[in-house]
Amino acid sequence: MDSGRLFYFCHMENILLFDDPSFRGSLLPFTFTRPVADIRVGILKISEKWAKRSQGSVSFLTQDYLQAKFPRAKGEHIAINGAWLPDAASWESVAKLQPNQSLFYGKVLLASYIGETEKNLSKAAEKEVVQISFEPVLLQKSWNIFQYNGAQIREDFELLTAQRESAPIGDPHTKIYAPDNIFVEEGAVIRAAVLNAESGPIYIGKNTEIQEGALIRGPFALCEGSTVNMGAKLRGDTTVGPHSKVGGEVSNSVIFGYSNKGHEGFLGNSVLGEWCNLGADTNTSNLKNNYAPVKVWDYIKGGFSNTGLQFCGLMMGDHSKCGINTMFNTGTVVGVGANIFGDGYPRNFIPSFAWGGAAGFSTFQFPKFKETAQAVMARRKLEWTELEEELYQRLFESSKNYRIWEKNT
Repeated sequence: MDSGRLFYFCHMENILLFDDPSFRGSLLPFTFTRPVADIRVGILKISEKWAKRSQGSVSFLTQDYLQAKFPRAKGEHIAINGAWLPDAASWESVAKLQPNQSLFYGKVLLASYIGETEKNLSKAAEKEVVQISFEPVLLQKSWNIFQYNGAQIREDFELLTAQRESAPIGDPHTKIYAPDNIFVEEGAVIRAAVLNAESGPIYIGKNTEIQEGALIRGPFALCEGSTVNMGAKLRGDTTVGPHSKVGGEVSNSVIFGYSNKGHEGFLGNSVLGEWCNLGADTNTSNLKNNYAPVKVWDYIKGGFSNTGLQFCGLMMGDHSKCGINTMFNTGTVVGVGANIFGDGYPRNFIPSFAWGGAAGFSTFQFPKFKETAQAVMARRKLEWTELEEELYQRLFESSKNYRIWEKNT
């Protein structure tokens, strides 16, 4: 075995997932509070996909203000683009990489070795360039999260369930279609529901609950500790992240985790971050009346950009919430820590730490935001830490430019 291959076998368990600056800004508001690789697409986060594929540990190379919460492990690493959604071929291409090589797709850096003292990947271009032999799946835009979700559920389902046996569904009043395409983890409780996996797999995580009258079509994922409320109508290509509650009608949407859409109302072609809450009868429009392509707020451009999509709903950052009967127009982007309420349609771009709705906005002042966040996290028996405080205080200050009403006071 040559020295390069020996290096690989000794160090491949150390994976460092880096934020690609070309993509990170286009994944806001979700990357305000996490590295790119901490985004959930399919059943798993991107970081969890790489950990499963490599059977090793992963850490992050991200923005300075996020690094304390998402630490970088010590030692030499194989650095991998955090926007890369891996499959078996992806892992094989990384596994073949030598320490003196860098893996590219065109001009996009996919992987390279990085030393313990290197703060970035500036030396990657100096190495021998290896071009990947296929087109990788890269998460480049916020709407890619729901756009790729169905395919990623399928990928993750195969990865998580291979050579494993599903727990039984013993409830006699639950109707199942395509049972071989359904996997239930231990501790899940299902009562009088309909699970139709003919169009794609259904994954039911540990200690979850699916209540009476729920209608679920695959591809669908319900992650650990989450609940589907009575009478929910959950269409395909949808993921409900861990410790969340969902009800009403949901289609092709991703809920990262620790968030609630527990009541009636429609959520379609949308993404909710963590610690979000949609009040009863909240509805999102995902299709314009004239069927034109949807435009959404582009943080890089500082204006609206065309998604090219006919269907696009709501993008809501972490710790944002809305009151009952809220109506979100097509392609609405909500930042971090916003609190939305009142009659009518609020604007299509709602900055971080906004307070109000269609009638106008003021600022959700940081002490009040913190008080709410602490209360919400305490309900899940989680603590608001100093790291959380520093991170969100930083975001509060850095997002002032978007709160244009502050400039007029």
